[in-house]
Amino acid sequence: MILPLLVLAAAAGAAPPMVVVDESQVVKEEPPPHGAIGQSTAYRISDVVPNRTMEFRKRILHVGAAIGEHVIDHDEVYYVLSGAGEVRSDGQQKPLKSGVAAYLYAGSKVGIWQVGGDPLTLIIAYPVPRAAR
Repeated sequence: MILPLLVLAAAAGAAPPMVVVDESQVVKEEPPPHGAIGQSTAYRISDVVPNRTMEFRKRILHVGAAIGEHVIDHDEVYYVLSGAGEVRSDGQQKPLKSGVAAYLYAGSKVGIWQVGGDPLTLIIAYPVPRAAR
């Protein structure tokens, strides 16, 4: 008798089915956000996920490109897949390279610049604002 109750409880609170996204279906060439500095290739992966609570994106900053400085109202992570960059947060600057992440805090003024001869490929993740959910 207990087992059927557990199964019903699990079904009632079941999560939605997973969403699998092929980046080739969400790719777009565009200037980077926050200043349109240079050109980028954007993979807005989470945009096609219904009822999401987080953003998950891949962006390639072409040579000379940057996501310009802007104040964030949520914590955010930039993770470098390849290339080199420079992250800025509230006047501090730090170099980034493949395998390095920058964790940035809500209320900070942040930006990231591509440096060197190769494009900078990033994963960017942050929560969706509650008002947008």
